[in-house]
Amino acid sequence: MTPQPLTVADVMTRKVVAVRPGAEFKEIVTAMERWKVTAVPVIEGEGRVVGVVSEADLLLKEEFHDHRLGLVEQMRRLDATAKAGSRRAEDLMTSPAVTVAPEASLPQAARLMASHHVKRLPVVGTSGTIQGIVSRSDLLKVFLRPDEDLAAEVRRDVVEPLFPVSRHRIVVRVDAGVATLSGEVRDSALIPLAARLARAVEGVVDVRCELTAEGRT
Repeated sequence: MTPQPLTVADVMTRKVVAVRPGAEFKEIVTAMERWKVTAVPVIEGEGRVVGVVSEADLLLKEEFHDHRLGLVEQMRRLDATAKAGSRRAEDLMTSPAVTVAPEASLPQAARLMASHHVKRLPVVGTSGTIQGIVSRSDLLKVFLRPDEDLAAEVRRDVVEPLFPVSRHRIVVRVDAGVATLSGEVRDSALIPLAARLARAVEGVVDVRCELTAEGRT
């Protein structure tokens, strides 16, 4: 009865811009500029992800350009200074890469991004081979679903299974992603469940539950 949640595979970008470990600094910058991305996975073999090079990794070269560090700061920022002096992807990349499985839910992907402070995640299968890229903007695509589609899904997956007898007396409206359920139902104990299931529909921003028990105003 619970609405089937969307997965990363449903929203990810399948055309991936990636580089090999031996890719040179300017090659990486050129790829990012050409494809308007802020990070590229580094792959080897048949597409196994071994790391990710981001704009932050590349900007270290500019940060430390013509800037001498004291011994203490050098020791404190060994990784950053090493990247600043590097020119190939294998030395610039962050490894191991933070990745996500295609079957992961959108909230799981969002939590991964937030906890690791990244804007996109390579999507990899069980063998570690890249299958796509999911970005913050991809995760927000569900909120672009038309209100009419959301209303139809709430009625089909929530109202009709929960209230087979009184479903015709229930009105489902969605405005700007906010779903409103109104009408009378026989079993008032199911009202909280209806609200929870409607809120679980991908793309619903909020739920206003105005359902009442039969005979009550």
